[in-house]
Amino acid sequence: MARLLIVHHTPSPSVQTMLESVLSGARNEDITGVEVDTRPALGATVPDVLAADAVVLGTTANIGYMSGALKHFFDTVYYPCLTDTAGLPYSLYVHGNSDTTGAVRAVEGIASGMSWQRHRPPVTVVGDPDGDDRDSCWELGAVTALAALEHAGEE
Repeated sequence: MARLLIVHHTPSPSVQTMLESVLSGARNEDITGVEVDTRPALGATVPDVLAADAVVLGTTANIGYMSGALKHFFDTVYYPCLTDTAGLPYSLYVHGNSDTTGAVRAVEGIASGMSWQRHRPPVTVVGDPDGDDRDSCWELGAVTALAALEHAGEE
């Protein structure tokens, strides 16, 4: 069975809405053979990442950067996972009150340094998520679950 790991920092109702949409897409009944594992960024571990066939990262944009919780996740897993997770497909969603650019750039820089492969362009939302934003998050979850299946088949 393929494993999709969703690592998130969800401190607000807007980010909760985005997470729920990602989970709904990832757990779509038409996608079989994928176990969805959800972890708060402060609780995600090296074994979680090593067992994953794809990762969805979710964060807020805080003062022009990713959340401290997601940064802590990367600080925890970077070196232990660096060589064993090269090529891992990942996707990203970011919520901000005014801008998401710095958070996206920071996450993509670290993921690139780990040789992870961005599977989809990030879903970024400024303000309250609307129907289109929820649909984009749903699609992000679904296609990243499919990427986990594909990646598991390559191993």
